[in-house]
Amino acid sequence: MSKNQKYRVKNNINILKYIAWFLGLLALLLLALSGGYYMGFKNAKSELQKKESQKKERRLALLEKIEQTNVPTVDNVNDRLKKVLKDNVKVKKDIQVKALTPKKEKKEIQVVEEKKVNKISSTLKKEILKVREYSGSSHEYASDAMQKAPSRITRQVKVLNSKKPKLAIIIDDVSVRSQVSAVKGLGFNITMSFLPPSKARPNSAKLAAKEDFYMVHLPMEAQNFSAEEPNTLRTSNTQQEVSSRVRDIKNMFPKVKYINNHTGSKYTEDERAMNRLILALNSNDISFIDSRTTSKTQVPKVMKNFALKYVARDVFLDHHMEKSYVKKQIKEAIRIAKSEGIAIAIGHPHKNTIAALRESRSLFKDIDLVLINKVY
Repeated sequence: MSKNQKYRVKNNINILKYIAWFLGLLALLLLALSGGYYMGFKNAKSELQKKESQKKERRLALLEKIEQTNVPTVDNVNDRLKKVLKDNVKVKKDIQVKALTPKKEKKEIQVVEEKKVNKISSTLKKEILKVREYSGSSHEYASDAMQKAPSRITRQVKVLNSKKPKLAIIIDDVSVRSQVSAVKGLGFNITMSFLPPSKARPNSAKLAAKEDFYMVHLPMEAQNFSAEEPNTLRTSNTQQEVSSRVRDIKNMFPKVKYINNHTGSKYTEDERAMNRLILALNSNDISFIDSRTTSKTQVPKVMKNFALKYVARDVFLDHHMEKSYVKKQIKEAIRIAKSEGIAIAIGHPHKNTIAALRESRSLFKDIDLVLINKVY
């Protein structure tokens, strides 16, 4: 073999050695990278599972804490609100203390704490709505200053065409499907008065549309009432504003023929305000029924000026919500109907009111239970 051939062979062997070394190093590098990736993935997965477990434990602890607290009265809700305000302050302090932690961890802590506060606040909002819904039967006059509902106006005895006296029962504040079902489940002629739609009860008009006959329970300004409804009519509203509100009600409730006031002690005491309302209602062929939330109501005077009949409730069934009280009020409404030929009672879709009406079925045999349009 020539010298040049030997040199080329040796050179090729060296090249192969270099390639082998390179491939070996490359294999080791790839092996190290895959091992590191696997270990990192495993550690990240473990850390993620740990965080999810901690979040779950926090949520369960929070829910358990909420479930252990009942909300039977408005006072309890107020106490809970005070506690949440204190908790919010504590959360803010906790976040400030943890301000030196790494940015990622700090952000996670803030998110968890904010969710915790929002969860409590959201739950309390639902509880407050529930309390308002089932503590509002007395409207704005449920206070120490006024333990009795405003008195009724005694009417002259009405000569009836039928043999039996007539009693119309109006159930106010109807706004959700369960309330409609409860009232209709009684199997009586009961007039449902629907609250206008709002954020808290968006489907009230849709529910009313399915009924052949209904009323609208129109929110009106009160002397002193903390849970005012959206778009409440106020004594300061102009004729244009009042007429616009009535047109809106007519558009939402096309079949409405009767409206009664939700709260409204301040509004019905204002003769000028009631003149504006009755003018707007007459233009839309709607009659007004005075719920009589104040003994100083000016509605009788206003109706006389318009040459219209004054129609008002005689009895509140659930000024107090004990079932025994509701039953007593049902008997009083029947007594008035028998004495004067007709009577109008107003109640609310509370559990005890519905139960009392159901259990008083036998008392209605001597009267005609009628819808409000059949009273006069």
